[in-house]
Amino acid sequence: MHRRLVRFLAGLLPLALGAAAYAVSCTTESMMTAEERGTLEQTALALANNVKTGNLTTLKAQTLSTVAAKFSGIADSVQAVQPFLQHATLTADALYLLNAGDLTSTEEAQFICGVPGSALIVTLTIPSLPPGQYALAILHATGVEHPQQLSMMLSRVPGSSGWKLAGFFTRPMTLGGHDGVWFWRQARVYAAKKQDWNAWFYYQTAQYLLNPVDFLSSPNLERLLREAEDVQPGGLPGEQPMHLNGDGQSFDITNLHTGELAGQLDLVVDFRGTPQSDPVAARAEVTAVMRALLQQHPELASAFHGLWVYASSPGGQPPFALELPMSQIRNSASPAGLPSTGTNNSRKQAG
Repeated sequence: MHRRLVRFLAGLLPLALGAAAYAVSCTTESMMTAEERGTLEQTALALANNVKTGNLTTLKAQTLSTVAAKFSGIADSVQAVQPFLQHATLTADALYLLNAGDLTSTEEAQFICGVPGSALIVTLTIPSLPPGQYALAILHATGVEHPQQLSMMLSRVPGSSGWKLAGFFTRPMTLGGHDGVWFWRQARVYAAKKQDWNAWFYYQTAQYLLNPVDFLSSPNLERLLREAEDVQPGGLPGEQPMHLNGDGQSFDITNLHTGELAGQLDLVVDFRGTPQSDPVAARAEVTAVMRALLQQHPELASAFHGLWVYASSPGGQPPFALELPMSQIRNSASPAGLPSTGTNNSRKQAG
């Protein structure tokens, strides 16, 4: 799956897994003192307002030095999400204080937040975490056409009660006008109809929208994952491409995921295209991929507005991109494709 506008900041949260966790604890919002909760919320909202206004200079100054040294990831995420926040109302949705002060080395830390056995419990598993005091703040930006989730890892400044930004994560709250719960329900409908391709991509979209950060899990999210595993189609692209045959041709599909264009849900397809200098030939190849995919999986026409296909080719050429509604995929009079320089926020993606 194409993942996801999430930034694990180098120097603090590398992706390599460490050893088992010890001597850590989590304090949920309901267990915090009024002072702890107020300080944490005010800090998170102040940082989020700098994101909302695009104030990168101030945001960098409020960032942990080891993370600020490699600030480009945060800057890219801020610039991508900031246009959607112009008139948004920012609220703190969840706050967690994470005590890892007794860790003796950089290792995987697992924080159990809530009462074990409760449906409301949240588990945060953070790899290679240095000893220290941390917090996770999850904020919602609502009241706008495209509501967003902003999640921030914070690190307490040693010897003070202040906090610095240590990680920044963004994710939309809706795709195609629907939230994660809606996609979960629709995935179950498709699963009951044995439409596994539709069910799989709707489950992936639900997971993407309902989980603000990849290192968070809960009983409900685990149940969603189990349901998705039950319908996962074979042969999806991963380490190896998916081979698709159609129109007497064979195509290597490198990625499939859902995405949003002009407020409607598409299935986004990346494939290895043939180097083309002629846009007419490039368009013909892309539409052949569209036809082949629908020929093999006609159920997709009922679940998505259209297909959005990206043809990448060797030699550094910009990918050729074409989006067509399902009703036009077999129509030779469809609009011509447009060159694309890659993913942007008009191509919001899930999974």
